Amino acid sequence: QVQLVESGGGLVQPGGSLRLSCAASEKIFSYNFMGWYRQAPGEERDLVAAITRGGKLNYADSVKGRFTISFDNAKNTVYLQMNSLKPEDTAVYYCNVRGSDSLIRNFDSWGQGTQVTVSS
Repeated sequence: QVQLVESGGGLVQPGGSLRLSCAASEKIFSYNFMGWYRQAPGEERDLVAAITRGGKLNYADSVKGRFTISFDNAKNTVYLQMNSLKPEDTAVYYCNVRGSDSLIRNFDSWGQGTQVTVSS
């Protein structure tokens, strides 16, 4: 099973930027879905940004124009660039990848979560 390791969270002031990384433990041969979710205390886990098969990008309305999702195939890493951060972006962020590894085994993996706190 492909494992995902997240990094890049932290404390940032409103208006600041962070880049989250989600590194896969094995080569992602193909994917159907790569996404970033977030979950604030007492809230549901919501989809923030996604890349679907064929490279289509999707964003939640609340982050459009501020967040950018990308995938570096050479590094097997999914990124979430977050700019113009707001206090309401504070949450634990999770990455999720559904695809196949180099042995064409299907997987649906989640990262461990990384805390993002936007506060002055």
